[in-house]
Amino acid sequence: MLHLASRSPRRRELLARLGVPFVVLDVEVPEVRGAHESPQAYVARVAADKAGAGLEQLGPVEQAVVIGADTEVVLDGEVFGKPADASEAADMLARLSGRAHQVFSAVAVRAGGRALEALSVSDVEFARLSRDEIAAYVDSGEPMGKAGGYAIQGAAEAFVVRLKGSYSGVMGLPLHETARLLEQAGLAPRPGAPVPGPAGKGGGQ
Repeated sequence: MLHLASRSPRRRELLARLGVPFVVLDVEVPEVRGAHESPQAYVARVAADKAGAGLEQLGPVEQAVVIGADTEVVLDGEVFGKPADASEAADMLARLSGRAHQVFSAVAVRAGGRALEALSVSDVEFARLSRDEIAAYVDSGEPMGKAGGYAIQGAAEAFVVRLKGSYSGVMGLPLHETARLLEQAGLAPRPGAPVPGPAGKGGGQ
């Protein structure tokens, strides 16, 4: 049985597109980048930590497959996590304005003692944003809880001049890489197949 170790409703939506039934696990993992940790290493470690925490929460469950994921926005080597407040969200957007940045999206799968991992790297270029555009977007509340202070699947899609890479990866779960890992874990994806609403354990959203 597949288990998604994530509180993110976006990851639930994306994973459901692969047509594999799954259960949601409510895990909490510290997301703190080490002083000398590269963005790639950081996002991969957090994804692995989430998968590991999910597996530990399940205990001795036979044939359990647990997937963890993490997505971060990176500009000039600096990781932009989730903004703490509206002011930080506005600052992030102002720095991304008119610039190209990268989005690292890591996936980790734990199954039958195996550790499977993949990393998606996407290049995203933003248009130059006015103060009014940034203020209106921040006032919408959409930036909160989003890495880099924006949701590409939401109103911020209008900011994107160019995207090279994985749209689903920028959303939070790169589906191509995820499907390949699930295949390796013995779960054959069936994109488009109907999937019941994911059952949840815990109260995370």
